[in-house]
Amino acid sequence: MSAIARVPRDEAPEEAGGLPSPYLLFLGDTVEPGYAKTAFGLRDWVAERCVGEFALPGAGVSTGLPALTPAQAAAEGARGLVIGVANVGGVIPPAWVAGLVEALEAGLDLVSGMHARLSDIPELKAAAARAGRRLIDVRTPPPGIPVGTGKPRAGRRILTVGTDCALGKKYAALAITRGLKGRGLDVDFRATGQTGIMIAGAGLPIDAVVSDFIAGAAEMLTPAAAPSHIDVIEGQGSLLHPAYGAVSVGLLQGSQPDVFVVCHEPGRTEILGHPGHAVPSIEAVIAATVALGRVTSPNIRCAGISLNTGKLSPEAARAEIEATAARLGLPAADPLRGGPAFERLLDACLA
Repeated sequence: MSAIARVPRDEAPEEAGGLPSPYLLFLGDTVEPGYAKTAFGLRDWVAERCVGEFALPGAGVSTGLPALTPAQAAAEGARGLVIGVANVGGVIPPAWVAGLVEALEAGLDLVSGMHARLSDIPELKAAAARAGRRLIDVRTPPPGIPVGTGKPRAGRRILTVGTDCALGKKYAALAITRGLKGRGLDVDFRATGQTGIMIAGAGLPIDAVVSDFIAGAAEMLTPAAAPSHIDVIEGQGSLLHPAYGAVSVGLLQGSQPDVFVVCHEPGRTEILGHPGHAVPSIEAVIAATVALGRVTSPNIRCAGISLNTGKLSPEAARAEIEATAARLGLPAADPLRGGPAFERLLDACLA
């Protein structure tokens, strides 16, 4: 499944998916933290593969890693520069090109999860040829994706869904995978976005698949398995998103989850990048997920709520988690804070 989908998980990190690590994380001129989710995801889940960050003038986001030029990063052992931004439309602005050329000239390969193709940018293609470096586009689906069948298949599947984009679906799926593995269960994390693929070394970029084949891609990513096996599937978009709802429907119906976890960020009121569009309620997302999920998974149910409380104090986070659980009658937790609340959420995923 794509150039990085069949990599054995016991390979050395720098070989995972053929991606050149250690990485220098490129932040461009980004000012919205939500758009730097690739950089934050790599920092948080594979910090051992990250040597620093490279931002352009005007950037208002930082991962907290050392600020390095491409030449300094190369001297520190970096082998690739990863575009750590996932902006609206997945574009590479002209203002970034000089910095990316600088990285190629410093001896780094470029790794991108954007919709825009690196090799389609003449300056990058020429610089890569001069420097003998690679241009690697992670967001490339494999050939031969079938149309979804909707047929039942063995194995258990858990899907993270969201009230919006960029609020914790990947983190929740990774944390749930880690938590269930810690209980001795047979579990796989199934990456569906560029950052998840870079972390896991395997996956399928579901939002780069032609819409008629999204459900088939999800079936391909989560094939029939032993009854005791669990796939934890990274969600994409949001069913009630004004732009990205279609990919969420295809992923939901193709993955056929037995269980889903709704991810939400308390305090977010508008859809990221879409002013004037209110974030839907958790209740509305539960209802929509059940209604649309029943098309292929008749017994689908919500296990609970994953809250991204990173902007809250420990006390405020605990209060929000408790209030959400009480209001909905479902387990609620912040997977990154862990604790008994998260263990209750894992229990509900297995019930």
